[in-house]
Amino acid sequence: MRTLLNIIWLVLSGFWLAVGYALAGIICCILIITIPFGIASFRIALFALWPFGNTVVRRSDAGAGSCLGNAIWVVVAGWWLALSHLVTGVVLCVTIIGIPFGIANFKLIPVSLLPLGREIVPTGDPRAFHVE
Repeated sequence: MRTLLNIIWLVLSGFWLAVGYALAGIICCILIITIPFGIASFRIALFALWPFGNTVVRRSDAGAGSCLGNAIWVVVAGWWLALSHLVTGVVLCVTIIGIPFGIANFKLIPVSLLPLGREIVPTGDPRAFHVE
């Protein structure tokens, strides 16, 4: 079932959202100081491409650096990536078939706003039971 949901997701919105994250990652990797943001963006691009069967958990070793980095990320790229999830989610919720995919878009908004200090794990992983 996850594979079927991921394939439909890929066709409806996953590809374009992953392209947006990859573009943000490329832009962030141009400057040396924003490379951690680029790496986080590439990681989320894979999650946005194939989200069903994975979840986001908070890393226990994240500290003040990730908090500061998240504040910078929101200003640089996070707000427009979250806006793309919001718009795509609303558009998908217009149809009955698209409602689960719209809800999945809404669940991606927190990680698009605050990606540092988060980890993407399979839902079968023991760390997945401590979901944000």
